[in-house]
Amino acid sequence: MPVDSAQPSLSSDVVKATIDRLIARFGPEQADRIRRGVEQAARRWWAEDGDAAAFTAFCEESFLTEEADLERTFQGIERVLEQVDGHVYEARRELTAPIDLDTGAISKVERLFADLDLAPHVDDNLYATRVAFLALLNFPVHTLRERLEQGASWDRDAWARSRMMDRFAVRVPAAVARISTQAFMAAEQYISGYYIRVDRLIDDEGNRPFPEGLRLISHWGLRDELASHYVKADGLPKQRMIQRVMERIVRQEIPAAVIDNPDLLWNPWTNEVRPLESVDGSKPAPAAPAAPTETSADLAAREPDARYAQLLKIFHAVRKVDPFSPNEPTFMARRFERDRQIPSKDVEALFISVLESDAVRELAKTIQEKLGRPLEPFDIWYSGFKSRGQYSEDELNRTVQQRYPNLEAFQTALPQILEGLGFEAEKSRWLADRIVVDPARGAGHAMPAMRRQDKAHLRTRVPRGGMDYQGYNVAFHELGHNVEQVFSLHGMDHWWLAGVPNNAFTEAFAFVFQHRDLELLGLQAPGEEARRNDALATLWNTFEIAGVSLVDMRVWDWMYAHPEATPAELRKAVLVIARSVWNRWFAPLFGVIDSDILAVYSHMIVYGLYLPDYAVGHIIAFQVVSRLTQENFGAEVERMTRQGRLTPDAWIRGAVGGPISAEALLSAAQGALVSAS
Repeated sequence: MPVDSAQPSLSSDVVKATIDRLIARFGPEQADRIRRGVEQAARRWWAEDGDAAAFTAFCEESFLTEEADLERTFQGIERVLEQVDGHVYEARRELTAPIDLDTGAISKVERLFADLDLAPHVDDNLYATRVAFLALLNFPVHTLRERLEQGASWDRDAWARSRMMDRFAVRVPAAVARISTQAFMAAEQYISGYYIRVDRLIDDEGNRPFPEGLRLISHWGLRDELASHYVKADGLPKQRMIQRVMERIVRQEIPAAVIDNPDLLWNPWTNEVRPLESVDGSKPAPAAPAAPTETSADLAAREPDARYAQLLKIFHAVRKVDPFSPNEPTFMARRFERDRQIPSKDVEALFISVLESDAVRELAKTIQEKLGRPLEPFDIWYSGFKSRGQYSEDELNRTVQQRYPNLEAFQTALPQILEGLGFEAEKSRWLADRIVVDPARGAGHAMPAMRRQDKAHLRTRVPRGGMDYQGYNVAFHELGHNVEQVFSLHGMDHWWLAGVPNNAFTEAFAFVFQHRDLELLGLQAPGEEARRNDALATLWNTFEIAGVSLVDMRVWDWMYAHPEATPAELRKAVLVIARSVWNRWFAPLFGVIDSDILAVYSHMIVYGLYLPDYAVGHIIAFQVVSRLTQENFGAEVERMTRQGRLTPDAWIRGAVGGPISAEALLSAAQGALVSAS
């Protein structure tokens, strides 16, 4: 079967005849189950699976009518696939470890192994052995609408069976899945190596405002460095310079030669590039004439739309999956309808409820008053409401390094950290035993376990000099992920329910933990003032990332509308989209039009519509944290996370008693603004 084709191999007459044959044999009381099961199996039956007679014979032999047989089949699939999927996932973690972990230079063979993905072959074999067809024939593949309409009446067994069938909803040939894996991995490698030598930036006078050795990954490191300068007297020029760097990256005006290059000086204002002549002072010696083989024009040659070429490769790769996904025929549909289990129109409405709120407008005025100047585009990352705003980056780094000189110290301290957060001592040890801390090559991430015999992995970046505050802050974010991952896997009643409804929910717990990082360093005391500041900081963060998320969503809409676009055309479209979102919701508050800073997020290039999870996650996190106290923190986190993979609506109602809504956040922020006035 061609990898770009998903034409059914069975005619409608064959399907109808098979349904009629089974109803005649098993009785009209089974008609609805028979009709749905045969049609599900037929949509995924390829010519290589057998002819029409083979299909009909399989259905007649494999249709189950007794509940005991259905339960035994369900349990067998669950037991086996936990082990199979878990081991394959662990193999994938090993294959990508050299890319993900800071373990030295990446060899050629390691890069090749990173493209090896065994998971699609497991799926192929599930169809080849007809395990998948047995499931499709006997258990329904539910749509999101069915879950929203019927899920409230389901018990845990019904939810687990429904989630099992997500596994068989899309049948993708291994060759197509491999193309997708390679595209995402290539983008990951591109982004993980995208460092800016901030210590090599110069202004128009040739001064180098940043300290020697400062090397920051885009966009995470640049954003965090920018935010750290709100507490520094000389911070504003540096913030403006970093914003200019970001704009050059988004517009693809950045000289390709300066990316992670310690041998060149770069003026982001003029885009001038010249060789480094001296590192002894803040002002370099005059540049020598360029060598004949490397002219100034060569050094300043822009990165040739590589950022958008990577995104297009991912787009074209995931489009190849579309024909094999009958219920969600686009990547957008799969990310929202299947992965998030929230319609995209509902997500957009949730974001707009924040972007257009009175609370955001009042908060923008408050920030402007605090700054004593008009807002500038980079102020979307204003950090003055966070407790860390009281401390310089150097102070925070020293505090972290004294307590956690390396990752080993952080790993050893996990039980005490978890106790400090509010978990009982025995539960803290139980959690810590199931979490492994690794050195990240990039900004950091969390990897769950897939089977209960494995452990979750916490990855954060640690510079050669030891753990710093950025690494510690990221570690707390990832620890929130890991605690959710451990609770929502170990001790669950059904493996198919392991996890949370979507990534926004795991991000919610990551935010809850991350917001307490200074508290665990002894630099912040919990209390009413801290809660008010948290409400304001969360609202501003949500306002920012909601805009970023809308850019991400609209870029994907544009790519589907323009499937033959070139990288240059995509770049122009992204700038138009980013500026239009900015001009509608941000320019009225900032007094600046046509900023494209909302398009700087690296997630947009490498993670495929992940960004909306952050905005939804902030909103959910605030709903969750409103139910948490120091006394009940551990017990409530465990209770909520062990609900498992229900729909988002069912999960949040079980957790806090109401639907997903920004109202709690907006109300709390409004109250905090009144108290502060």
